[in-house]
Amino acid sequence: MSRRRHGRGKLPSEPVTLEVGSLSHEGRGIAHIGGKVAFVDGALSGEKVSASFVRRRGRFDELKTIEVLTPSPDRVTPQCEFAGLCGGCSLQHMHSDAQIAFKQSVFVEQMEHAIGESLAEIELLPQLRDATEHYRRKARLAIRVVSKKGGALVGFREKYSSFITVMDNCKVLVKEVADLIQPLRELIDGLQGSFDIPQIEVAVGEQRVVNEDPASDPATSYRLRTALVFRHLKPLSETDTDRLIGFSVSHDFDLYLQPGGNDTVHKIAPADTVERLQYFLPEFDLQLNFHPMDFTQINAGINRKIISQALTLLELNEEDTVLDLFCGLGNFTLATARVAKKVIGVEGSEEMVLRGSENAALNALGNVEFFAADLFQPIAEKEWANLKYSKIILDPPRSGAIEIIPEIAKLGARTIVYISCNPATLARDTAELIKAGYRLRTAGVMDMFPHTTHVESMAVFDAGKGI
Repeated sequence: MSRRRHGRGKLPSEPVTLEVGSLSHEGRGIAHIGGKVAFVDGALSGEKVSASFVRRRGRFDELKTIEVLTPSPDRVTPQCEFAGLCGGCSLQHMHSDAQIAFKQSVFVEQMEHAIGESLAEIELLPQLRDATEHYRRKARLAIRVVSKKGGALVGFREKYSSFITVMDNCKVLVKEVADLIQPLRELIDGLQGSFDIPQIEVAVGEQRVVNEDPASDPATSYRLRTALVFRHLKPLSETDTDRLIGFSVSHDFDLYLQPGGNDTVHKIAPADTVERLQYFLPEFDLQLNFHPMDFTQINAGINRKIISQALTLLELNEEDTVLDLFCGLGNFTLATARVAKKVIGVEGSEEMVLRGSENAALNALGNVEFFAADLFQPIAEKEWANLKYSKIILDPPRSGAIEIIPEIAKLGARTIVYISCNPATLARDTAELIKAGYRLRTAGVMDMFPHTTHVESMAVFDAGKGI
């Protein structure tokens, strides 16, 4: 019997044996079937695998590994029992050392292709790494009640599917949240409006812990504090609301409801606390407050290391005036203000600018200002763009900063540190900065999302032509 149509034509029902020659940028094995490229999920370079078809395209096929016949030395047994099915991770079968090496190879390849030169002439930054399990503090958990699968499902969607993975734990979510998955399934099952709750937004912050030992590490002097935002499509009954509140009290998390868009999110328990979480940057003696729906970095350990590395590479001193573009709620801005003379943070979201200003006041920083501006439009007429800056921090979204690279270059800063969540757009923007008169001093990768193919990277540019 042939399998159901998916993509182009009917899928072959029999598995095929493949020799995997390399990995794609998405972390899938690359093989060939009759001269046609085949991308094989779950396969590593150098392996022989048995794989089944998932999709057929005009130029390539997509398959998933069902048995490894000749394993790579880099293969490991996934820590998570759901790794083969769940779409939350894609590289748990690869050793963590090999993962970061793979990410660096992708980064170097894309940079060299964009600038037309080898990076062999520069010293790459050390690979920044931190915990590889229970690191994830932000997530969106899908919910669906499926009777034939035992009731409510809570978790990430399956690979190649819109179905929700049947899971009761997670090895990447912080343990406080991972341990809630099964209790949440049972909670949803018991609600009258269980079919009207499609997702839960997860945000995890920190609370200070009083430690009497003066020699204690300030980075460990806190405990995690979780907020869960329940999206609901119809008004919840009083009974359901009471059950949710009771559940939040017994499991000690902040409970928010979201009946509509982000502007409808509101906290209902505990009722006597403000609608903010916080995280700390102990190296800079900073507390940053945020709303659960705000953008914050999902990996706190790596975030601290990235900030420290960026500010070291900027070689800041008390005479510097620094511009932080795409600054968010002040993640880099406020740390920079601890060292520099003056810091200007610019962000597209008015709400995040307000948050940044709140955090500056919270930390008694009088040498920092925040401005709201569309950074994909010309900036020359902006008040803050007419100041003189010695250093610039760039931390744009995945699309990069190509629209304003020429204007950034005209500001004349001696040093630019560019933090990127997309090596392709960083590589493109690097080529433009070099054309504009900057020299690439150094660059490297950071493992913000272990067990995924996401590549976080950093590049440092100094005024002066060339690499």
